[in-house]
Amino acid sequence: MFGLGPVELIIVLAIVLLVFGSKRIGSLGADLGRAIKGFRKAVKSDKNDEDDSRSERIIDGEAKDADSDKSDKS
Repeated sequence: MFGLGPVELIIVLAIVLLVFGSKRIGSLGADLGRAIKGFRKAVKSDKNDEDDSRSERIIDGEAKDADSDKSDKS
C-alpha cells in the first residue's frame, strides 16, 4: 500500500491524532460516511432517472409509430 509499512502508518495516524484531536477525527469519519452515502444515492437516482427517460422515449417513439401507421391506412 504505497510502500508504507505498519510503522509508517502508525506515525501518520499519530500525527493526524495530534493535529485534529480525537473528537474531531470522529466527526470527520461521520461526515465522510454521510458524504459517501449521499454520493452513492445521487449516482443511483441519476441512473434511475436516465433509465426512466430512455423508456419514456421508447414508449413515445412507439406511440408515434402507431399513430403514423393509423394515418397511413386511412
